Amino acid sequence: MTEEPTRHLTDPRAMRALAHPTRLRLLGELRVRGPRTVGMLSDAIDEAVGSVSYHLGKLAEHGFVEEAPEHARDRREHWWRATHARTSWEPVEMLADPDRRTASDLLRRAVLDRYSERLGHYLDVEATLDPQWVRGTASSDSWLHLTSDELIELRADLEALAARWQARSDPARPGAETVTLMYHAFRDPR
Repeated sequence: MTEEPTRHLTDPRAMRALAHPTRLRLLGELRVRGPRTVGMLSDAIDEAVGSVSYHLGKLAEHGFVEEAPEHARDRREHWWRATHARTSWEPVEMLADPDRRTASDLLRRAVLDRYSERLGHYLDVEATLDPQWVRGTASSDSWLHLTSDELIELRADLEALAARWQARSDPARPGAETVTLMYHAFRDPR
């Protein structure tokens, strides 16, 4: 199977399956680094081989990953790849169904925890990086006063901006390194 650009989730079982920290890390690793063996993934995320195999099985069960046999040197070697570059879901689609809303919330909180973990790791190592990379680092928030339609427009602008930079992204380009882009825009519930 060829990697699809985006998988849109509606199934609460798939959301729950992905809402596990190890599975989020494995899927991220396969997306960023490309196909890997269980051993390579075990080393990359510092998890036992048996645990990695189990979690890959759960991800495969829900269509997030698949085996990549063309990379294997023999029948004993098992390679895995992500089946899509991005995962999306629409929280508004979940509002009317308590099971889907709960699954969406669980996944969103797991993703938020992963974001926090990744940013924390960056802060831990920032002082060891080349200052050229630190110069481009950004952290900010803005307080905006928007209508719901304007928030939808802002979301579209952010997605277009991310897509433009994703299209420009090339891991083989000299000097290119993996950069994480995170953003959130939501109505302040106060």
